[in-house]
Amino acid sequence: MTKLVKWLVSLPPTLFLLVFFVAPSLIVVLASFRYPGEFGGLASLLPLFGADSGLTLETYRFFFSDFVYFEIFLKSFGVAALTTLICIVMAYPLAWLIARSSKKRRDLLVLLVILPFASNFLIRVYAWIIILGPFNLLYSSFAVIVGMVYVHLPFMVLPLYTNLEKHDPALLEAAQDLGANAWTRFWKITFPLSLPGIFSGSVLVFIPVLGMFAIPELLGGTGDILIGNLIKEQFLDNRDWPLGAMLAIMLTVAVLALAGLSAWAGRSKGRMA
Repeated sequence: MTKLVKWLVSLPPTLFLLVFFVAPSLIVVLASFRYPGEFGGLASLLPLFGADSGLTLETYRFFFSDFVYFEIFLKSFGVAALTTLICIVMAYPLAWLIARSSKKRRDLLVLLVILPFASNFLIRVYAWIIILGPFNLLYSSFAVIVGMVYVHLPFMVLPLYTNLEKHDPALLEAAQDLGANAWTRFWKITFPLSLPGIFSGSVLVFIPVLGMFAIPELLGGTGDILIGNLIKEQFLDNRDWPLGAMLAIMLTVAVLALAGLSAWAGRSKGRMA
């Protein structure tokens, strides 16, 4: 009976993941090994009148033979890292202020942080087009970073606030009684305890920025093409689905490798401590 209940509880989410995550991922993987269709999309798996069909490694050979893709990947990771760093610097004081505010004021500040989500994403980006236009800052790398930080800043503030709110003030009071100044108290107590919030916020910012294509397309110039723009162009503009699927897979592999490296570094640091 207990085993039956476990199956009934776990079956719906398992089916959901299989249908909406595993199956689409397998389709993308398969598409990356296909030939592009004559009029876009994917070629038939069956040989028709001598046309290219079946499976091929051509898209992967093309990717590793052209250095421009590596440059775009490197630039995308650089933009994501810079955006994440700026979000940490800007979000930390705000999250600390919210966590140290009174209950009534705290709720109001949290509401103000999430209030931009009440409006459409594209409307907010178009607002930045109007703001940056008079200052001749539009269609530049600066405009892309501004847009990225504006959109993703709440995703850094909220995890940090959730973490800082749980800190015990008695720890800071004890450190102060022992003669620690404000900087020492922050660096030795507050900052180490807030690292889980920083890591959570960094993941919520870094990964979405990597795949973002709307902001570089609307605020950036011709030299601000990121990997998200490249994937979007292959699927919607060039209709080269195998190349687009391959780029999406390479991006996923790079993100997973980076996440694995970070987890390994965290475990190694923990063992050394």
